[in-house]
Amino acid sequence: MPRIAVAGCSGRMGRMLVEAVLASPDCTLTGALDVPGSPALGQDAGGFLGHATGVRVTADLQAGLAGAEVLIDFTRPEGTLAHLAACRPLGVAAVIGTTGFTPEQHAQVARHAAGLALMMAPNMSVGVNVMLRLLEQAARTLGADYDIEVIEAHHRHKVDAPSGTALALGEALARGRGVDLAGKAVFTRHGHTGERRPGDIGFATVRGGDIVGEHSVMFAGPGERIEISHKSSSRANYADGSLRAARFLIGRAPGLYDMADVLQLRA
Repeated sequence: MPRIAVAGCSGRMGRMLVEAVLASPDCTLTGALDVPGSPALGQDAGGFLGHATGVRVTADLQAGLAGAEVLIDFTRPEGTLAHLAACRPLGVAAVIGTTGFTPEQHAQVARHAAGLALMMAPNMSVGVNVMLRLLEQAARTLGADYDIEVIEAHHRHKVDAPSGTALALGEALARGRGVDLAGKAVFTRHGHTGERRPGDIGFATVRGGDIVGEHSVMFAGPGERIEISHKSSSRANYADGSLRAARFLIGRAPGLYDMADVLQLRA
């Protein structure tokens, strides 16, 4: 029975994670973390559900991680890195759903993985991770005659663009074509751009309202167009995938894993 601490408990995703842990018959909530100054501090982690858990929301990392086997973290890069630094001496594994890391921050995560079992993915949805495999195969099979565009949409409060998921889709597409995404990605188009360069992978970003998350990839070829899409109507699928990842990490050796490992999607 995984003993789980959740970071960012006052946010929408944090609350969804707490709700998922409490509803799971094989998981136990042992800790609830939030930032200093949060109005949730000191409150019962299940209070928003009318469910008394005895677990109080705290900004004290040592207290919040005490007794936990796995931390689930959907916060901000700086917060996640601070949490990992606290997890490492305690031997607490971590599921990381945070996005927006810089290359140097990614390198810091990898360094923590030398002593911890970490599962990091830009999207915990089972459907999105199946989509990644489909896109890689489609890009490999369709070849260079098909232009590729990635379109993503999220709520108005999302702070990074393109989304981490959109970038992961782009990486899968680039792998399928055997190219480096950095040399093929086009993130902005404005003014007189000239014709589309062969082999480019375009990205378009939409921000508005309360859109949970929508991702589509268009393969536009001669005489036909193929579209593969995923639309989230609730964050519950991210929470469910996170619990699958937490279960996967129990007893794992230190290392940096992803959802392909969790779902056994490796070729």
